[in-house]
Amino acid sequence: MSRDLPPLNALKAFESAARLLSVSRAAEELHVTHGAVSRQVRALEDQLGVALLAKDGRGIKLTDAGQRLAEAAGDAFERLRGVCADLRRQEEDRPFVLGCPGSLLARWFIPRLDRLDRELPELRLQLSSSQGELDPRSPQLDATLLFAEPPWPADMQVFELAGERIGPVLSPRYAGFAELEQAPPQRLLQRPLLHTASRPQAWPQWARAEGLDEGGLQLGQGFEHLYYLLEAAVAGLGVAIAPQQLVADDLAAGRLVAPWGFVDTPARLALWVPLGRQGPRAERLAQWLRQAFVQPG
Repeated sequence: MSRDLPPLNALKAFESAARLLSVSRAAEELHVTHGAVSRQVRALEDQLGVALLAKDGRGIKLTDAGQRLAEAAGDAFERLRGVCADLRRQEEDRPFVLGCPGSLLARWFIPRLDRLDRELPELRLQLSSSQGELDPRSPQLDATLLFAEPPWPADMQVFELAGERIGPVLSPRYAGFAELEQAPPQRLLQRPLLHTASRPQAWPQWARAEGLDEGGLQLGQGFEHLYYLLEAAVAGLGVAIAPQQLVADDLAAGRLVAPWGFVDTPARLALWVPLGRQGPRAERLAQWLRQAFVQPG
């Protein structure tokens, strides 16, 4: 026995017209034209070889065959609506797992987590971090928050949130703070600079943006992760370089100072969502993040 069914669009058009006994009202419900519904119903009749609708004065009525199909289609679509609603509720009840680099998690996200939970309680956010590089395609993650440069991969929906700006920062506790606070940026070429293996391009990018010879940079103490680099800067161990978003709270509290400001890089802070896992929760989170990254606190 053949398991072939007529095209779904044709069945939807017929079911709506049969239920409403009006092609015009079916067109309004389906957000298509009157002619589109009529063509779908005629195509369905041609495929089945029977008349389903007949004129009734200025309206329409169901034929016997149309009545049989309308009952079956109505039951089937109602069952589908119920199952889809259950699946959506099940998805909404599941925690939304967000991958986030440890430095961004510790220095920006955690201080704002209580606010996010109050403003998006339906998200039921669960944060996941890793000492290594996060894989945005991991089946354990619903989305990943990353600094990265376009172009974006075709298998991802990428919500751009903010441009990346980087700059040197140091603590008032640093022994050379008084000398450097009012000094021009080229003075940093005479200092051993704190750096991180996870962002080797940061100091050269900054030097080029400032018109300085990147070959004159002197790298001092290195750290495996950006979080440790910034902790060292806060402790007064030297001058570090970091994205503005990650040091915003430290700057506001006076733990760090950025005497030379910040420069733009090609990177963007973005929320990566694998195709097939998009949904309203990811969109709501992206909207919240976009607003939060331009608001203090």
